[in-house]
Amino acid sequence: MSLEFFIAWRYLKARRKGVFTLLTSIIAVGGITLGVAALIITLAVMSGFHADIKDKILGVQPHLVVLKNNYEPFKEYTLVMDNINKNVHVKAAAPFVYGQTIIRHGRQGIGAAVKGIDPRAEDKLVALNRIVLSSTPWKPSISPGDIILGVELAQSIGVTSGEEVVLMTPGVYAMMPRMEKFRVVTLFHSGMYEYDANLAYVNLADAQRLFGLEGSVTGIGIAVDDWDKADAIGGDIQKTIGGSYWVRSWQRMNRNLFAALKLEKIMMFIILALIIIVAAFNIISNLLLLTVEKTKEIGILSALGFSKNRIAKIFFFEGLILGLTGIATGLVAGCGLSLLLKKYQFVQLPPDVYYLDKLPVRILPGDVSIVILATLAITLVAGIYPAYQVTKLDPLEAIRYG
Repeated sequence: MSLEFFIAWRYLKARRKGVFTLLTSIIAVGGITLGVAALIITLAVMSGFHADIKDKILGVQPHLVVLKNNYEPFKEYTLVMDNINKNVHVKAAAPFVYGQTIIRHGRQGIGAAVKGIDPRAEDKLVALNRIVLSSTPWKPSISPGDIILGVELAQSIGVTSGEEVVLMTPGVYAMMPRMEKFRVVTLFHSGMYEYDANLAYVNLADAQRLFGLEGSVTGIGIAVDDWDKADAIGGDIQKTIGGSYWVRSWQRMNRNLFAALKLEKIMMFIILALIIIVAAFNIISNLLLLTVEKTKEIGILSALGFSKNRIAKIFFFEGLILGLTGIATGLVAGCGLSLLLKKYQFVQLPPDVYYLDKLPVRILPGDVSIVILATLAITLVAGIYPAYQVTKLDPLEAIRYG
């Protein structure tokens, strides 16, 4: 421990003159604590939302989607899948047929997207068993003539499991409109309103017949071993299958959503960091008061041979100690409250609005590190001006009038 740091620590431990100077120290540390804790809790909740939305999207969307140029259906999907599976990062691939229909039940009708899938292959991509609502463990199978509806879609047309709906195609791919009956075997709930209100699953063969695509598909879904690297893996697959097809990753398909979430997280960090900046001004005022209080001591240190820079270090260390104390207490409070919020869920959300009945909390080491470094930088800057003011004091005047 350096002598300057030791003196700074003794100054802080010593009994201060009057309640006001003690109160300013408590306010300074408390402000840093509040700012750090608020930042950690907010970033943990936002990171939790980010991860939860990502999980919900990947509960319905594959990591990568291969489409023909101009969205044309293609028959050589088996050959394309063989080339895709050559990539060491590909875990599974499955063909699908995707199209728009009108779903009717009684007098109720609504436009929706219908996805024809091979249930066993699709389950390897998105784990359908996690989103399908079933009283018994769901086996990945959709029999001919069966359909699985999103819960919001089923509610909007007033249909439940076991009832029949009519699918009407609006005449796509140069064919006449068609109508077919399907039986609702179960519902799914992904937690994302866009999917639950606008998507239905049918058997691949039924979708091919319904859209007039016998032997053809509209795309291929791919699951990879690292979803965060899906964009890079998609680039490698693009080179393998050639320019007649194009590969889209889940990041690209949801770019606007995640860009908005990232921007919101940055703005919340900036706004809450203002609390720490306000607390930094309290540190500045506290150190300026300390220089006035310790004027005589400063003169004595100068008379003993302390240089102005060494005396300035003492007051710089004062600010650093206050800042580190606030950071430590804020870190404990922020992480502690976040863990309590995650375990006991004493903040409830209306599930019909947010599709969440509890706040998702995820403490990321990177977020905590950024908060600590940013707060430390602010407190270090706050200690510069008072330390500079100390260097301007005349030792003789300090001893005479201190």
